[in-house]
Amino acid sequence: MNKSVYCEPFCIEKGRNFEVHHVKYDEKDPYHCFMHFHEVHEFIIFEKIEGQYFYSQGESELDDFDIVFTPALETHNFSCSDREKSWFIVQFMPHVLGDEKMAKANAFFQHGLHLRLPKSRITEIQQQVHWLLESYQQDPNSARSLVLLQLLILTIGEYAKPALGGINQPITYSPLYEKMLPVINQFRSQSAVELSLIEAANMCHLSPSHFSRMFKQIFRVNFSEYALRHKLYSAARLLSQSTLSITQISYELNFSSPSHFIAQFKKQFSKTPRQFRASMTNTE
Repeated sequence: MNKSVYCEPFCIEKGRNFEVHHVKYDEKDPYHCFMHFHEVHEFIIFEKIEGQYFYSQGESELDDFDIVFTPALETHNFSCSDREKSWFIVQFMPHVLGDEKMAKANAFFQHGLHLRLPKSRITEIQQQVHWLLESYQQDPNSARSLVLLQLLILTIGEYAKPALGGINQPITYSPLYEKMLPVINQFRSQSAVELSLIEAANMCHLSPSHFSRMFKQIFRVNFSEYALRHKLYSAARLLSQSTLSITQISYELNFSSPSHFIAQFKKQFSKTPRQFRASMTNTE
């Protein structure tokens, strides 16, 4: 796995318009993700992939060189086979689409999309995203970086076509999603959400059983499992982006003890927090 990449979902560094990362897994390397959302827009531009994409429009089969777009606040996830896989993740602030010259792209990228390119355009898109990564690594705030980001978005919007027919409403417009917003906003704003199922249901003015069914419909796991994974993915980001000790992280995220945190983290990521941090900094 590319060790410079930290755990999804990424967080754009303050003061930047976007981030781009290259992710690569060898055959049978463990891959971890879960149903999540960001406050930013996201492209995943695949090189090698075999798996499924879960998003607001449903579920679809992923092929090499596919592209998926997920707008801010839409839940999404994808699963992969054990074969070798790689992709680029491009996350950008929603205001990037507000530029006047991006109006056509803004109209196109209104909801989750699973896209495919004509074969004649695959090399062009791959070259553009390589240029974007190179420019980002040199200076993410340069005029060149922003222009390359806009060029990539415009090219995808111009030539890529939905892998699935039909246009559906994004999940953020659904009554189900709106009903769940009090709890969803907790996950948006907090690294650790300490709510019981009954407390979460009460916040949404629902019975616990109804809340539980609705929550699983959106996030594909039950509420308690999602809350735990949310904490563990927050821990993964802290391990890769901060100098907090493992003990500090365990208490910051309200685990009962460092040993409990370590056990849960290893169960999720197949590495201890110390091993995970070392792998992210090439010091293992």
